[in-house]
Amino acid sequence: MLPVSIQRVDASLPLPSYATHGAVGFDLITRETTVIEPKAIGLVPGNVIVKVPEGYALLILPRSSLPRKKGLVCPHSIGVIDCDYHGPDDEIFVQVQNVTDQPVTVERGERIAQGLFVKVEQAQWQEVDGHGAKTRGGFGSTGN
Repeated sequence: MLPVSIQRVDASLPLPSYATHGAVGFDLITRETTVIEPKAIGLVPGNVIVKVPEGYALLILPRSSLPRKKGLVCPHSIGVIDCDYHGPDDEIFVQVQNVTDQPVTVERGERIAQGLFVKVEQAQWQEVDGHGAKTRGGFGSTGN
């Protein structure tokens, strides 16, 4: 288990949790009811400030049922929380876009996104003049 410091913005809501023993992502709990207007992009508060351990990133991903059940998608596909984003105002928000023609309400306490810790490293660039002979066809070439 990875020890992680977490602070709830609203302590009356539960901490994020893993739904099953085998789950790799934990469910974020929404802090307040938020209405996303048709075709609009909005931010839904996730109720937590997380101090991501050094050497890790916290990825924020939509729950797989979000488009089907709510008509919401994450326009950026994935959120990345760095290890230095944990100040007093650094609550995690979930950016969503309403792809329907009606307002969509995300209720307080709902689970619309999940967090996933991944090990990361920063690159140490070694600039070169070239990479040698071409070994494949280019972008999208492996499916031909």
